[in-house]
Amino acid sequence: MLTATFAFALTAAGVAVAGLRAYRRRFLSATRWFAVALLPAGLYLTGLFPVARTIGDEIADWAVKLVFDPRVWTGIVLLAVSAGLLVTTRWMGRRGAVTEGRKATAPATPATPAAGPAPARPAVAPSTGAPSTGAPSARTTPKRAGKGKGDGLDEFADIEEILRRRGI
Repeated sequence: MLTATFAFALTAAGVAVAGLRAYRRRFLSATRWFAVALLPAGLYLTGLFPVARTIGDEIADWAVKLVFDPRVWTGIVLLAVSAGLLVTTRWMGRRGAVTEGRKATAPATPATPAAGPAPARPAVAPSTGAPSTGAPSARTTPKRAGKGKGDGLDEFADIEEILRRRGI
């Protein structure tokens, strides 16, 4: 009987707050308050208050053991180590430092690039000391027979050369 009184008193208080919010024309907030206000009555009518009490008792027992039982502290340390290892491996995996699937004894050959992102470097080296003006230099543009300057393939030749140098 006391549980029913408590549940319906909480529901009535929540509905009153929702009504005040609606009176002030804050309808979204009023709807949220009304939804939360219905929870105690719903929990009582479905019989879930005893379950909630059991869960509360178990959490209280765990908290007492947390303070006085060294096994619980050992478990917490193990959970922290596990979480630290997972975060560290995720971070190193994103940096490309950890390479999975490659044998440690086989050295990386130029034909098989290493796993991970490519190092940040310019695609085409600028000429010695002079800033790049966007025009390709004579060193970086390969000369091909049969292709003239007016056919629009000069840019593709540069790209092909870069890809070939990187082994792609």
